[in-house]
Amino acid sequence: MSDLDALQARIGWTFRDPRWLRLALTHPSLTHGQEESQQHNQRLEFLGDAVLSLILTRELYERFPQVGEGPLTKARAQLVNRRALAEQARRLELGRCLLMSPGEEANGGRQRPSALADAFEALAGAIFMDGGLEPAQRFVLGCFERQWNGFAAIPRQENPKGELQELLQARSAHAPRYVTTGATGPDHDRLFECAVEHEGVELGRGVGKSKKTAESQAARVALERVRAQFPARPPEPPPPASVPAAPNP
Repeated sequence: MSDLDALQARIGWTFRDPRWLRLALTHPSLTHGQEESQQHNQRLEFLGDAVLSLILTRELYERFPQVGEGPLTKARAQLVNRRALAEQARRLELGRCLLMSPGEEANGGRQRPSALADAFEALAGAIFMDGGLEPAQRFVLGCFERQWNGFAAIPRQENPKGELQELLQARSAHAPRYVTTGATGPDHDRLFECAVEHEGVELGRGVGKSKKTAESQAARVALERVRAQFPARPPEPPPPASVPAAPNP
């Protein structure tokens, strides 16, 4: 079995047009100084970036229906940063399949993170061009399956207060209110306690070295409570199809 056959077995897709696979694996160094008609994988990388973004964005959107745009954007960035994509390429052993110049190979090009990340994106684009969205989606979600298993929830956000306000104001016109309930310790080492209330009901408490930290901790506690109280709503069924009027005789 050739390296390319083994690669197609690993990715779970046999190319109908093998030229797409070859293009995805062609490093720019191989065509440097040649005619402009000699193509490399950078255009496919551009396409693959959009394919990855679409597929992963949809998956995050469906898996975490109560999470706002900002946290979802950060979660997607964790999945598709250059280091993460290079690791995906290493797992697929893309480096050994890259087509590159002898000079680039001698300089460690097969293991260069940027080249590996580019090749992974280009491969996603090539699968999309060869077979459409469905095989591209199977490939992408299969590659990221281990990450999904570790994403029991979106990692805690840097702005839990904003997240809580967005969640509450989707159901009420009132914003949450933060109250400092206590402070202990000497002036140089104070520990603050804060509570967050909404419509007269306390949702959570937090402590911290500053009021801001205590409020953020209270918001995190409140977020967990609110999400448990208001589970994700199932999507509304589509409206029934209208019955066309009978034609006049």
